Amino acid sequence: MNQWLYLLRPVRPELATNPTPEEAAAVERHFRRLQNMLTEGRLILAGRTMEDIPFGIVVFDAETEDEARAIMDGDPAVQEGVMTATLHPYRVALMRGN
Repeated sequence: MNQWLYLLRPVRPELATNPTPEEAAAVERHFRRLQNMLTEGRLILAGRTMEDIPFGIVVFDAETEDEARAIMDGDPAVQEGVMTATLHPYRVALMRGN
């Protein structure tokens, strides 16, 4: 299994502090999907920075780039235009607990 990272950036800088109801719902669906990926054993780590204009990362397993891109493109926050995403091959070198 290969590891991948997708970098998420909010379309509106105010997403983190003042989301619209539609944005908040999309982010909730995004978070639930990440929780499901964790339960399935596919998600390695996910989180966001705590800056004025934050960005997030999702590190996960997928066999191929096409599969990884489908996972990224299927993220509700990306599908609904709340966040943009870019895909990167990735390899965790060190991680606490492993």
